[in-house]
Amino acid sequence: MTNLTLETYRQQFPALINKAYFNYGGQGPLPKISLDAIYKSYEEVQQKGPFSGEAGSWVTEASSLLRDSMARELGVSPEMITITENVTFGCNIALWGIDWQPGDAVLLSDCEHPGVIAAIQELQRRFQLEVSMCPLKETLNQGDPVSVIKAHLQPNTRLLVISHILWNTGQVLPLDEIVKCCHQHQHGKVRVLVDAAQSVGVLPLNLTESAVDFYAFTGHKWWCGPEGLGGFYISPEALTALSPTYMGWRGIDYDQTGNPVNWKPDARRYEIATSAYPLYVGLRRSIQLHHDWGTIEERYQKICNLSQYLWEGLSELSHVDCLRTSPPEAGLVSFKLTNGLAHKATVEALEKQNIFVRTISNPDCIRACVHYFTAPSEIDQLVDAIANLKAVFS
Repeated sequence: MTNLTLETYRQQFPALINKAYFNYGGQGPLPKISLDAIYKSYEEVQQKGPFSGEAGSWVTEASSLLRDSMARELGVSPEMITITENVTFGCNIALWGIDWQPGDAVLLSDCEHPGVIAAIQELQRRFQLEVSMCPLKETLNQGDPVSVIKAHLQPNTRLLVISHILWNTGQVLPLDEIVKCCHQHQHGKVRVLVDAAQSVGVLPLNLTESAVDFYAFTGHKWWCGPEGLGGFYISPEALTALSPTYMGWRGIDYDQTGNPVNWKPDARRYEIATSAYPLYVGLRRSIQLHHDWGTIEERYQKICNLSQYLWEGLSELSHVDCLRTSPPEAGLVSFKLTNGLAHKATVEALEKQNIFVRTISNPDCIRACVHYFTAPSEIDQLVDAIANLKAVFS
């Protein structure tokens, strides 16, 4: 663990000044060292000449270093990492790259993000797919999500779409068991696409051991990197069957005359064209900053300890119902108010006190997120503000 005090460490995040911040699941604060690295990189590229050979070498190196960094965090080979813009971009690589046939079935949980649901609805319309949902929301406090998924797999199911950590309830799904269940489906292997928006930067991961097919993640949430930068992992076996949908010069190999002859042999084939490459340096610096504090196992344990502290504080309030009936397994704590106050108005009132949470529409609740560097005093501030809501609205 770092020798820095919590207060000193938090000073590296300008967005945390004079705020009680609980929206890491929406967007993490960018540390100053990452901001500085981005500024410096933009200046360096301009000094080299933005379309010079020297700048091109810089871009190649920055891309390779980021890919390596992402791969280490996920426990995979760098060759299996596509650099993307965000989670939804990565999900679309998998959703549109499968060779769908009319009558194929897609299974997703009832806790997926609207952006992913919308893409699946369009796939259903274009390719005459069958789409069904499995009720994982009801397994938050009891029940087995693996059994529920298994019961909803059909003979024609080709893909399961789930989140590793459900963005609305905060439930952590047993990914390894789910993948095993789908890959051993009696009617043929069902591939698994994971929305990893809430898990990367939170959970210790080894995707090679999990054997998951597709894992789409972002850098701007729990990694506290710049927005507009994420990644997509594809297993080596799944790579052979997933065609690129959008293509550009970054994903293509060329012959001696400059004509495209084939896709890249690895996950770079899904990358398209020019990106804001200085952001790569910023995200890599953010990832390193987390390691400066402690290992992913240490950070995850700290997140769980702090989320339990928040959950316990909220559970003591008579007008609050936490969705979970036991301490959370990650950093998302979702709760409902039972005193008649609207959640949207409550979030707006809290923001006027410089306390930042968000609403969730399904289920109708308020979500607060804690990171490993969340201050216990912030949690006390939030709980006290919730306890005094009647006074705020009177």
